[in-house]
Amino acid sequence: MWAKIRHCNGIARAVALVSLLFQTGASLAANVTVVGLFPGKAVVVINGASPRTISVGQKQPEDVTLVSTASTSAVFEIEGKRRTLDLGEHFAASAGGDNANSTLTIAADTAGQFWTMGQINGKTVRFLVDTGATSIALPASAAKGMGIDYMKGQRGFSATAGGVVPAYRVSLDTVTIGAITLYRIDAIILESGLDVALLGMSFLNRLEMKRDGAQMTLTRRF
Repeated sequence: MWAKIRHCNGIARAVALVSLLFQTGASLAANVTVVGLFPGKAVVVINGASPRTISVGQKQPEDVTLVSTASTSAVFEIEGKRRTLDLGEHFAASAGGDNANSTLTIAADTAGQFWTMGQINGKTVRFLVDTGATSIALPASAAKGMGIDYMKGQRGFSATAGGVVPAYRVSLDTVTIGAITLYRIDAIILESGLDVALLGMSFLNRLEMKRDGAQMTLTRRF
């Protein structure tokens, strides 16, 4: 309950304080973590508050709307932009909308691997974060599905667990994870021996990476 204010100067200070709080709140960016998924619903933590269950189409006061859910991920509209977040994934929007300060925190799965949803040239892809890969690597089938004409790339060979296989070096127009978008990123397309998309060092070397137990935080450096 609001306390009564007895003096005019007290009222002025209270009004100024309320105004400041509104201004501060307007500049805050939404930080969203997915902690549970159900058909048509998601359990999320927004800006460090208690977990809440929201339904598809339901908009939160922090300008976060749940668009759709799947078994392992959900699509949100956060501050007017669509983001796909995996279960356990954290998205931190920059307060000023400045992509250069964007941060994404990813939770490890039960095998200790870090997966994140992203986009290549605007097409959705699920990445395995792999600091041992010199560049982003894609199976040829995934590249075809994204409309990447990798056959026009520089042909070479790559060593895989199944042996040496044909590979093509290409340049991707855009690669996005969370609020982080980078441009003109080198990638390798493998015709065999790879069945997942690897988020390798051609992307990661432009980020600051910090690991704290089962969490990895990625922040754009330049």
